[in-house]
Amino acid sequence: MANPPPPPSEKASALEVCAMTLLRVAVGWHFLYEGVSKLWTPGWTAAPYLQSATGPFAGLFQGLAEHANALAVADQLNVWGLTLVGTGLMLGALTRISSLCGAAMLALYYLSHPPFFAESGGPAEGHYLIVDKNLVELLTLLVVFARPTSRILAVDPLLAGIWARLRAPRATVAAGAAPETIRTPVPSVAERDPLGRRAVLAGLTGVAFLGGFVLAVLKRHGWASHEEDQLAAKLKEGPAKGPETATVPATVKPDAVTGATIKEFKFATIKDLKGQIPHAKIKDLEVSRVILGGNLIGGWAHARDLIYVSSLVKAYHHKWKVFETLALAEKCGINTFLTNPVLCETINEYWKQKLGKIQFISDCGGSPKDLPELIKRSIDNGAAACYVQGGTADRIVELKQVDLIGKALDLIRQHGRVAGIGAHKLATVKACVEAGLKPDFWMKTLHEANYFSYTPQEKCDNVWCDNARETIAFMHAREEPWIAFKTLAAGAIHPRNGFRFAFKNGADFICVGMYDFQMVENANLALSVLSECRQRERPWRA
Repeated sequence: MANPPPPPSEKASALEVCAMTLLRVAVGWHFLYEGVSKLWTPGWTAAPYLQSATGPFAGLFQGLAEHANALAVADQLNVWGLTLVGTGLMLGALTRISSLCGAAMLALYYLSHPPFFAESGGPAEGHYLIVDKNLVELLTLLVVFARPTSRILAVDPLLAGIWARLRAPRATVAAGAAPETIRTPVPSVAERDPLGRRAVLAGLTGVAFLGGFVLAVLKRHGWASHEEDQLAAKLKEGPAKGPETATVPATVKPDAVTGATIKEFKFATIKDLKGQIPHAKIKDLEVSRVILGGNLIGGWAHARDLIYVSSLVKAYHHKWKVFETLALAEKCGINTFLTNPVLCETINEYWKQKLGKIQFISDCGGSPKDLPELIKRSIDNGAAACYVQGGTADRIVELKQVDLIGKALDLIRQHGRVAGIGAHKLATVKACVEAGLKPDFWMKTLHEANYFSYTPQEKCDNVWCDNARETIAFMHAREEPWIAFKTLAAGAIHPRNGFRFAFKNGADFICVGMYDFQMVENANLALSVLSECRQRERPWRA
């Protein structure tokens, strides 16, 4: 008796098989690369993601980040869970188990940052309303789990065939069963002979995708292509003819840093940190010897005639990049962030998300007439200290209204905050001293004049300390702590030289704007310089 055809629900068209296979492989690719990237990232941890959790389960996820052992387990589960689930989905090996495990991981990601009628609480790729990428991939894996096509073009049938072969000698037909009465669906090629040539080729489809994945990863992480090797050889040979063109040195080879299509960028990580920045006190306020400056984050890049740089640094410093930068600074021992009141909301959200406790000093920068309002706004938003911003103080002194600076100091102190005076011009400091003003600290620029664009001119944004030696001599007599800023002349001076010049010549603290990828290297340089400057001409005032 002929076997009847399978019911319509079990049929799968070639298009459906291909679509489901590609869907499974695509999600698997995403999982696998997320796992591999974390595995290859030195010092990677899920702590920032867990600490930024929102929603009804935020306390649970944040609690994981606060316990070292639990965090270590969570990190390993993330790395290897993503890697194994991704591998299983791409190969189609243990597909249903991989789908369920992947769905469970996505459910946890979704619950940690649920987009319930609001933007995601964590790093997001767009604007979500209940449905986000995690939920979409979760539902996709449930479809992969449920559809029979997830067992086609996969390794699973091969594994089942091997298992069946191993168990074949023990297989028996139930007693009394008439073979001709057994009704089964028409088997597929793989089911008729799961270890046949066609079945093996179909089952190894995922291996081809996995091979493509491996090649793509190796390419991204530095394997040169044949074309790149040819280019390197041509560079070694130099020009075919023409003495007017210099021959490229034989050591030149295309790399991922200087190329137009940058794919790799290596910088010091927290594992390379040689120690934490030491702290000292300004009155009762404990401040790190290196203070993180806010100009780069706020977009005040002082990039001379490069008009696009301010927009570029603001685009780079999106909210979560700012949070990452502040958290990394704290890991380096930098406990103070100096910035303008416009970043108060960002700092408050950083605290609210419990990502860190970095304190901030407000420059209260703005129009002289708005100074009282800016001071109040800074203090209301949690500023640990305030000072009259350098440009503002310079302008007030030019207007011969030094008493406004005195009133600002009084107002800051009335609110129980440490009060300071800033200045770009030494004349401003001198005027305040002559007026009998005694701040809790000074903010005064200090840098050398050994960079090529140093051209002191009116309205030329490339010089901030026009007479360093006179500044050093005058500040030597000041008994108040001195925070030196613009020590790198807005990026024109190497930190090694700028830090040494500032600390050696009397600065008690330095305020430096830094990108996240510069943080560890600069912290190490500062530690080295501070160890050299324990003994110096001006006594440490903090």
